[in-house]
Amino acid sequence: MSDVKIAPSLLAADFGNLRHDVEMVDQSEADWHHIDVMDGVFVPNISFGTPVVKAIAEYATKPLDVHLMIVEPDRYIKTFADLGAETLTVHYEACTHLHRTLQAIKTTGVKAGVALNPHTNVNLLEHIITDIDLVCIMSVNPGFGGQSFIENTYDKVRALKALIRQKNASTLIEIDGGVNNNNAKDLVAAGADVLVAGSFVFKSDDPLATIKELKG
Repeated sequence: MSDVKIAPSLLAADFGNLRHDVEMVDQSEADWHHIDVMDGVFVPNISFGTPVVKAIAEYATKPLDVHLMIVEPDRYIKTFADLGAETLTVHYEACTHLHRTLQAIKTTGVKAGVALNPHTNVNLLEHIITDIDLVCIMSVNPGFGGQSFIENTYDKVRALKALIRQKNASTLIEIDGGVNNNNAKDLVAAGADVLVAGSFVFKSDDPLATIKELKG
């Protein structure tokens, strides 16, 4: 499993000691920092605003994987690109003109990602999969950390992997929600390339060891 990328979700970090947790991820075997931006409208929770993301960027030495769980994400593409996002993921369900949004992200020099809620079919991406750098499959309902993994995710990963191969795309598959050492290997076997883990990492007794274990 060493090829899999691990992206600890800072939503589960200690907000009172965020610098410590960001630097822990920097020193770990993780690959990216996963940052969930929530607006309280698209999802029933509010998380990081731009000042917090700016602070994270000051201490992060690994790429920022920014997940916009917000309405009207087009309004904030340049903002998060300027803050240092390497990948910017928008929700399929929040974008009326998804292709245009993806192009807008790419014009800033940032990689473009699309997130799918649990009910959203991967086949809806058939005609634009070659324009997408990363698809984030939500394996819980978005909005809160610590939820239970949705078992149907494996089927979605396999279906998405088949679509990517069929279209000869280079899109990465990211899994976000309920990832732990019980399902990580099966997710990678199904076709996942990136695993987001929040509570499982930050609530563990030894986050560095937990990240190493997920990395395989």
